[in-house]
Amino acid sequence: MNAMTPTVPTERLINELQSFGVRLVDPTAGADSRRGGAGPSDHKAVTIDGVTVMVPVHTAPAFESPYLAEKPDAGGLSTITRDGHPVARISFPQRPRFYDLATAEGVPYSKIAVLHGRDVLATTVLQTCVRYASRTKTCQFCAIGQSLAAGRTIERKTPAQLAEVAKAAVELDGVRHMVMTTGTPPGKDRGAAILCESAAAVKAAVDLPIQVQCEPPDDDIWFARMRQAGADALGMHLEAVTPAVRARIMPGKAQVSIERYLQAFAAAVPVFGRGQVSTYILAGLGDTREAILSLSETLIGLGVYPFVVPFVPISGTPLESHPTPTAGFMHDILAPLSDMLVAGGLKATDVKAGCAKCGACSALSTYERRGAA
Repeated sequence: MNAMTPTVPTERLINELQSFGVRLVDPTAGADSRRGGAGPSDHKAVTIDGVTVMVPVHTAPAFESPYLAEKPDAGGLSTITRDGHPVARISFPQRPRFYDLATAEGVPYSKIAVLHGRDVLATTVLQTCVRYASRTKTCQFCAIGQSLAAGRTIERKTPAQLAEVAKAAVELDGVRHMVMTTGTPPGKDRGAAILCESAAAVKAAVDLPIQVQCEPPDDDIWFARMRQAGADALGMHLEAVTPAVRARIMPGKAQVSIERYLQAFAAAVPVFGRGQVSTYILAGLGDTREAILSLSETLIGLGVYPFVVPFVPISGTPLESHPTPTAGFMHDILAPLSDMLVAGGLKATDVKAGCAKCGACSALSTYERRGAA
């Protein structure tokens, strides 16, 4: 069997897999899974029905998941079963060739940037955060220091290093866009200055769409500076949408109010364009379905793409035992949200670079395609 239509709609299956996770018969299949750090950690990329998604494999729920990925066959295809019954055929994106290279100083490229999904290059330019050392200020889900402590990355990626790796990733592995995020440094620009010099260096080396991600800087002039430096898209991530949840889950970051985020979004959209500014919302931290959809409606009205993903706990963080949201809860958010996005003219396929374009951490873009069909 070389192909198999999932036994349930693809968007529902992705929801299930991202809620339950997957047990792997062969953990070495495909590209390396990610542990710790920023972004979709403790996950592995899999392709289902032509859609590449990040699925938890190293979390507590995944170890007890009813879903099992069998050992890939000679063609690289694997069968996912639930309680022993086949539900879909999947493949694993292969380890990228640029991982085998190193800089002249001996720094492996994989410590500078990594592959997300199937064709996205991602890097945390500054692998430290002004709030991370304090458990009274840090985001309770954050693992930005874990990969640094484990020696899997370096603290500060220079513009020259990022340009070198980006060029190789495009030429060797067909990478199509890049995500640059950063821990928040001291200072009012909140990382925008670092992102400016990094984006400029990459754009000088290779024609690659770039999304930069930071907290809202105090001065809106930074949006134009990042755009002029070569950033094609911008992410400013709320994570949670109500003040009470934000204060409980991320006490330091919550000091930058939702109102300030909305002001920053309103200032950034004219610079980058409708749909080229996005925010990351973690469903399952305590916000209700109604709260997430209400704020999403406001964001869409501003021209901001609300990328809603299921919260997945990362080992070693204060929320490592926090439950993932159910697939039903995610369906009840993503189905109406996708309709709102289509009606508002915001589509993942139109985003130039970044998390919303990749879409691997959520089934949202799959719902979106279903709604637009």
